[in-house]
Amino acid sequence: TEIDWKAYMQQISQYLDGQRDYTLIKGGTGPLVYPAAHVYIYSILYKLTDGGKNILLAQAVFAWLYLGILTVVMACYRMAKAPPYLFPLLIMSKRLHSIFLLRLFNDCFAVGFLFVAIYSYQRRIWTVGSVAYSFGVGTKMSLLLAGPAIGIVLLQALPLRRALNAAFLMAQVQITIAWPFIPVNPIGYISRAFEFSRQFLYKWTVNWRFVDEETFLSREFAITLVTANLGFLALFITTRWLRPSRRSFPECLSMLWKAVPLLLQQQISLRVTPSFVMTSILGSMTVGLLCARTLHYQFYSYIAWSTPFLLWKSGLHPLVIYAVWAAQEWAWNVYPSTDTSSMVVVGCLLFQVLGVWWGTRNDDVDASFPIEKENRHHEHVE
Repeated sequence: TEIDWKAYMQQISQYLDGQRDYTLIKGGTGPLVYPAAHVYIYSILYKLTDGGKNILLAQAVFAWLYLGILTVVMACYRMAKAPPYLFPLLIMSKRLHSIFLLRLFNDCFAVGFLFVAIYSYQRRIWTVGSVAYSFGVGTKMSLLLAGPAIGIVLLQALPLRRALNAAFLMAQVQITIAWPFIPVNPIGYISRAFEFSRQFLYKWTVNWRFVDEETFLSREFAITLVTANLGFLALFITTRWLRPSRRSFPECLSMLWKAVPLLLQQQISLRVTPSFVMTSILGSMTVGLLCARTLHYQFYSYIAWSTPFLLWKSGLHPLVIYAVWAAQEWAWNVYPSTDTSSMVVVGCLLFQVLGVWWGTRNDDVDASFPIEKENRHHEHVE
């Protein structure tokens, strides 16, 4: 229970003592490898819990955090018009309870920021959503996996200038939270907070246990996973995520330098529905997790609240949804992971990715019919 918590507190202690060189901040499990928002969040927890000694109080904080995020998740489901029979699955995960109440992982805060961003985007509160998402990335870079979908959502939902402003705002948040560390060692901060070349240990993998260690550590395996990730993203972008614009990928790229006429932009924006927002963002996260070099148990925090929705969007019968959820929950509760459990983990993620792609093949919300009708009338007159 206390391994990661103690490491967090050791690292925060060094920060509070004045250390600002990211490469010199270390704990019992190794160097600090999370962005600066993580440091600020756990600095508050450090002070609240007497330097991390009052673990019971920390667990109480995380219990309230869990309930708060669960409320936001349910609100997202309601905005996307998900059926009530999915809601029990949001509260039944033993592994998720462990991640929040026993391990006190920073992923709990990151996933909270993710769902706040999703809910804000569903409510079309674009600035709040962008700030929340950037803070999530600033807590743990795993949320970068949602970046492709969020970029496409903003590009279609907003006029070009506002979409670019949202992107600049996210960048400004990252610069602001990193500012105390940048003057000391900017390269050190970036290389540690966003370390893409980290070598993972085979003994901790949850998803690739059925692959032998030599393959797991090989460069070829890493390249294969990156290629698969890019392939899935290309598939979703070209066949699903650009549907609100009703344009091809090259035509959508032209929106980056050529403003879309106002009426057409409104028409496209109306098709960016709450369901589309949630499906795209959670789909992007799940694609990234499926193709991740390794997953540890805390990564289930990003999966547990996504799976019911994605399975529903796949068009499956409720009994099948519950069966797949149960298989996945079982696999993530096997410790240490086995060949069988890791195959189930990967199989369930692949099932969700392919399922949501197939299940949304007919999704096309024609929310802008009045505008289209008006456009056709003007064209006829002209």
